[in-house]
Amino acid sequence: MAVTAPLKLSDVNASLLPRTITAPIFEKSVEASAVMQLARPAPLAIDATTSIPIPMDVPTADWVGSGQKKPLSSGGVDVKTMTAKKVAVLIPVAEEVAMTNAGGLFQQLQRDLPTAFARAFDMAAIHGKTMRGATGPFTDYLAMTSNAVALGTASQGTGGIWRDFVDGMADVVDNDYDYTGTVADHRLKPLLLTATDTTGRPILVDTQTPGTNMAAAGTLIGEPLAYSRSVSGKQRRQSASSDTGLRAIGGDWSQAAYGVGMDITVRLSKEATYIDEEGGVHSAFQENLVLILAEAFYGYVQGDADAFVKYTGTPSGS
Repeated sequence: MAVTAPLKLSDVNASLLPRTITAPIFEKSVEASAVMQLARPAPLAIDATTSIPIPMDVPTADWVGSGQKKPLSSGGVDVKTMTAKKVAVLIPVAEEVAMTNAGGLFQQLQRDLPTAFARAFDMAAIHGKTMRGATGPFTDYLAMTSNAVALGTASQGTGGIWRDFVDGMADVVDNDYDYTGTVADHRLKPLLLTATDTTGRPILVDTQTPGTNMAAAGTLIGEPLAYSRSVSGKQRRQSASSDTGLRAIGGDWSQAAYGVGMDITVRLSKEATYIDEEGGVHSAFQENLVLILAEAFYGYVQGDADAFVKYTGTPSGS
């Protein structure tokens, strides 16, 4: 039986890693993104804008007699323009690690990069922000909605947190949209799982699917539920992030569309320099580093912001 030789850094084209390495990163970034789990996919052009039709209403058909004038649909379509935006990350790696265990390094990239890209996308699509709090790349974002429900508003006797979510659903439905799913912060899980009725029985037991290691994680008030740390804005082990108090956003996900670029680029360099967050300049050649630069393209658009509703809680640490 033939034995496959371990992958060496010298075997890899420095300008672009092979698709066998990069293709799974895009696939897993979609799995890891809560917004991408619920929004609808749309084509995305990297070098030009793509017009994405967002349906605002169902076309209206009506009865017509033989030879009579055919009824004109009263439905309307708001055309939104989706533009490719680049997300990137630069990762310094010790040259000894990269040279002796390139295969293991690339496996680690396939695990970590999808999470990094998914969190950055969700942060921009939900809050309209970058991971460092600057204005995000997308014109539209979910938190623009004026619909909001504070969790804890309804008493236990009137339904508790279940009632809060149903009240938010009512806000969406009253705006003539369908409530088709919810994206939620992980901090919401214990609130959902410990919610009980007046007799102490759990009222929300279908809020997660154990073992999937994906964003999609069950249902909430009868519709799909997906989790993302970008909902609150507080990322694990990232000191620059903060908890906004947002715990979930739900609504009509036919009003949200995302696009993914056709390829991901991962380039390597042992000679380049980089600047760290404190402003220090580092030389890869002088410090025996391999710099890994990963870049990808995503797009996001949405229709009426009030097709969604925000659910808020008390920010952690308050």
